[in-house]
Amino acid sequence: MGQPLSEQKAKYLYLFIGLAVLINLSGLFVTIIGPDGALYASIAKTMVVRNNFTDLFVEGRDWLDKPHFPFWMAAFSFKMFGINTWAYKLPALLFTFIGAFYTYKLALTIYDKHVALWAALILLTAQHIFISDMDVRAEPYLIGLIIGSIYHLNKAQSRQWFLHLLIGCIWAACAVMTKGIFALIPVFGAIAGPLIITKNWKMLFNFRWLLSGVLILIMIIPELWCLYLQFDIHPEKIIFNRTGVSGIGFFFWDSQFGRFFNTGPIKKSGGDPSFFLHTILWAFLPWSVMFYIAMVDFFRNKVQRLKPENWISICGTILTISVLSLSKFQLPHYIIIIFPFFAIITANYLCNIRSPQAIKGINITQKLVLILAVILLIVVQFLFKADITALSAASFLIAMALLIYVSFAIKDRYRIFFQTAAVIILVNIYFNLSYYPGLIKYQADSEAAIWLNANNPNHLPVVKVVNNYAYAIDFYSDQVVHDYHPGEENVLPAKPYFLYGQTDQVDEFRKANLNIELIKTFNSYQITRMKLKFLNYNTRKDAVSATQLVIVR
Repeated sequence: MGQPLSEQKAKYLYLFIGLAVLINLSGLFVTIIGPDGALYASIAKTMVVRNNFTDLFVEGRDWLDKPHFPFWMAAFSFKMFGINTWAYKLPALLFTFIGAFYTYKLALTIYDKHVALWAALILLTAQHIFISDMDVRAEPYLIGLIIGSIYHLNKAQSRQWFLHLLIGCIWAACAVMTKGIFALIPVFGAIAGPLIITKNWKMLFNFRWLLSGVLILIMIIPELWCLYLQFDIHPEKIIFNRTGVSGIGFFFWDSQFGRFFNTGPIKKSGGDPSFFLHTILWAFLPWSVMFYIAMVDFFRNKVQRLKPENWISICGTILTISVLSLSKFQLPHYIIIIFPFFAIITANYLCNIRSPQAIKGINITQKLVLILAVILLIVVQFLFKADITALSAASFLIAMALLIYVSFAIKDRYRIFFQTAAVIILVNIYFNLSYYPGLIKYQADSEAAIWLNANNPNHLPVVKVVNNYAYAIDFYSDQVVHDYHPGEENVLPAKPYFLYGQTDQVDEFRKANLNIELIKTFNSYQITRMKLKFLNYNTRKDAVSATQLVIVR
């Protein structure tokens, strides 16, 4: 067990957890970033507008890729709070906080309250958690669903098991309806792995796991039914440039094994077995180096290895990273679904290090990480020149004061860990309140939609030229957006109407001798693919392209 948790330390931890929650919430009002976030938001909006919660549509066409659960959650939020930015992000953030709660509960079950509080704080202050709660996709949902399922299924190994099994299966089924059956990999690793390592064959082959499989299959029937209605009974629909596509078949095979083996309709080249190992170094900052040290220490520490409960996070981590690393589909945000494991492993190590040499090494390492984080912040601001608002300046000063306070108030080895949390909070105040709001000005489709909402008194129809991933205009536009597919037969609204597209796309309309009036030009850049030429204020003009809003008369 780690050092007993003093009342003062507990207050500090609660304070920092509360601040981490607030900083994650500060991303609620940042304009939704495309293409993925804006795509998902537009799908959920279409559900509400059409009052159709079984079919998924993108740009007016049937869409078969991701399951329904995140869209249902966002659509429900829209029904409650209206169609807006924060209503889209709120359910995802709530699942992140559910993930922090279950991370705390699982760590409390395995270790003690000290480790549990640190695990929750580490999870909530990991850099990619801040990013994912601002740029919402499916992963924040999975954080809560997966660790919640693991907590209850672990509890289901006790005598009073049925209720925990039922709740665990509900969370697991929702995870499957969020990302597919591969979402069960960390669940399987965390539950089955320790039983295999400890040779607990009686529990491993207990009938309750067969029951859990049956329950999960029953609970995902809503997803299967929706896929059946939209695709399986309509073999005439053209999906992936062919007919006869089964939505259920895609769900169970092509979306999962097809991606893994790169044999499905959605393919990706490449695949680096070390991709996630070096992704963790920045994604789990400022705790990533400690996480790797903790993993090495675990396998060197025989006492730790002899405790079956210690293998829950280890097995879940190793199996998931192994499978993801073998896949051709490798994106940084995939890894955050197992950040709760990382947080528990790191927190256990943090609370139990005793060697003076180890403590000294950790101090030096973490100070270097913090210095680099501050330097990065300064460099980004020097290059990007984001506007510093009164709110961001005040929040920044409060975080600075907190950093100074804990540096003097805490005298023991935990000082560096509280300093670490304070610095990462400070860094993400800057990103959420200054950097991202400045960056979003170069997302032309959302900027065009917001401009149109304020400057279209006659409510002229809006037409978007499809092929540049401009999903944000679909979400943010108060008017129905008509989609123009180049090279196809299109039914367009009566003139006059607004036309939005890249300059070369609009030029094609000019060549058709249409009466076109240029209304506004927007600077456009794919802001999820940052390059130095764009980041640098002095060279940015050479990195952006022009997107036009015109009236066709």
